[in-house]
Amino acid sequence: MIISRTPFRISFFGGGTDYPVWFKEHGGAVLATTIDKYCYISCRYLPPFFEHRTRIAYSRIEQAKSNLEIEHPAVRGVLQYLHVTEGLEIHHDGDLPARTGLGSSSSFTVGLLHSVHALRHTMASKAELARDAIHIEQNILQESVGCQDQVLAAHGGLCCVKFSPSGDIGYIPIVMKPERLADFQDHLLLYFTGFSRTASEIAKEQIEKTKQRRVELFAMLQMVQEGVSILTGDRNLGEFGELLHEAWMVKRSLTSKITTPMIDDIYDTARKCGALGGKLLGAGGGGFMLLFAKPETHVQIKASLPGLLQVPFRFEGLGSQIVFYQQEMPIVRDFGWADEQATAAGRNSMPMEKAA
Repeated sequence: MIISRTPFRISFFGGGTDYPVWFKEHGGAVLATTIDKYCYISCRYLPPFFEHRTRIAYSRIEQAKSNLEIEHPAVRGVLQYLHVTEGLEIHHDGDLPARTGLGSSSSFTVGLLHSVHALRHTMASKAELARDAIHIEQNILQESVGCQDQVLAAHGGLCCVKFSPSGDIGYIPIVMKPERLADFQDHLLLYFTGFSRTASEIAKEQIEKTKQRRVELFAMLQMVQEGVSILTGDRNLGEFGELLHEAWMVKRSLTSKITTPMIDDIYDTARKCGALGGKLLGAGGGGFMLLFAKPETHVQIKASLPGLLQVPFRFEGLGSQIVFYQQEMPIVRDFGWADEQATAAGRNSMPMEKAA
């Protein structure tokens, strides 16, 4: 039995520049952090006493006789990519709901990759987890997603992630004095506005309009370095909130699906009550809204948004972790899949990777 714990993320600046269609020509960067809200995935070999071969429990329960029958796209993609032939039982639990702008889909993909590797007694590096999750989501599943969520889920922490035209990804931790880091976190409020559309659907329109949004995307790219400068220097943290406001004004102009009248009302109300800036997290359409405000204004802001759920959080710095590991071997039953069993036998004869 394996249990992985993979964090969700909050992105501050640079969203949209992490799509290959953009950064392979211009380069890209994001400033973001993971938070102490997680996706948990347990994974074990399924004993061969059932008609189904794989059982997956998430918001629904699937019992599939083959990997091709699996409807959950990330599960199907991971098992296909890792050439899994054994029957598995996979359970998912999350601290926050999916499709809400916190990178939950990529956290799931990274966490499942991590769990299956551990089940095989191997440990992939954080860079490998991020790279493989990007490949599965973009190439195998053909989803319209960027590259920041997978990197953040795997590595964790407050960081700047850079994407080069060559395809190389650089992960740079943001180093701050403990008291300034705590002060920064104390300025942030997170509110749930309601469920959003599927991120890839909104991102698809954004990707299609990339060439028409060069000015906006270059501006968002420049804000990443400005945000890093504010955090790591001795400038007033209020400047970070003002920069967030500027970034939100740019982001909401990228496509018609990013914001809604309700979201605009929430943001305007918060601004009138003292918020310096903020943004809707993720691709848009709903989900979580991040607000930046001086701590002394939080009471007034909370009172002005009585119908919304506020979610307390803190930053985390570990990324995807295996939090439970109990060694077990699959009970093999002949399902008649000769080719798959031969593949499994060949893989199992390979030397075991050294645990990271």
